[in-house]
Amino acid sequence: MPLGTLDSTPPPFFRQGPSALSKLVFFSALALLLMVADVRFQVTQPLRGVIATALYPVQWLVLRPIIWAQGGSQYFESLNLSQAREAAAQYQLGLQSQRAQQVEQLTLENTRLRALLALRERLNTPALAAQVLYDAADPYTRKVILDKGALDAVATGAPVLDESGVLGQVTRVYPTVSEVTLINDPNQAIPVLNARTGARGLAFGSASLRSGTLELRYQDANVDMAAGDLLTTSGIDGVYPPGLQVGHVLKLENRSDSAFVRITVAPVANLDGGLHVLVLKPLTDQLPARPVEQAQAKRGSRGGQP
Repeated sequence: MPLGTLDSTPPPFFRQGPSALSKLVFFSALALLLMVADVRFQVTQPLRGVIATALYPVQWLVLRPIIWAQGGSQYFESLNLSQAREAAAQYQLGLQSQRAQQVEQLTLENTRLRALLALRERLNTPALAAQVLYDAADPYTRKVILDKGALDAVATGAPVLDESGVLGQVTRVYPTVSEVTLINDPNQAIPVLNARTGARGLAFGSASLRSGTLELRYQDANVDMAAGDLLTTSGIDGVYPPGLQVGHVLKLENRSDSAFVRITVAPVANLDGGLHVLVLKPLTDQLPARPVEQAQAKRGSRGGQP
């Protein structure tokens, strides 16, 4: 086929349309017209609102990581502050509870001993705040481990109480932790006083570890005691300060095979779920030393003479 017979015009598929310069001029004029119209007549305001509404979910998703990061940092800062405030509040609550628990004992003593002028002042026992870490591994005892030890001046025999009452006694001290035997342990005993009658007694941990109660032993069958009576520490053992709440009388059972009545006591302290406790200084460090018997002193002096 002769070359002169071919059509030199490009097919419609390859047509490029207006030139680039024409497009630049047209769109520039259109942009200028839209800007002037938007400034003078606010013609694009509805369109801008529609676009903003359509893009809001995208903006919300993009801002989520930033908001979460800021919220996480604020959460941990507020959490540390709240924990510090809670620890301070628990310590103050424990101190106030220790003082409040002595009201019954103070009332009883003031009624009976108001006329005595030589009454010894009540002991103001220093206290140390501690936290329960975990229960002891021995399933046949009732013991817990505290986060304070010998480095924090915790001593063996120190009383331990929570915001409700007596929890137990420190029986073993390590450098950084200490072991507390709870009052419902079978091998634990605590002298108590009936706040209503003033009768003294000795409360032992129940032989059944699952009961979680105490037993007031060696009480006569005709003892003046009723269910609901409050038992507090008597303070005569030189370990527990007087007036701390121990428990309430739960029930009394007279036994035909014994001259003593079986008294069950429910502890007021949270023995199973307590977390924050107070460790008191042992009273043995504050009480005066026991006087030496004169007979022994005389024998010692005679033995030293030739």
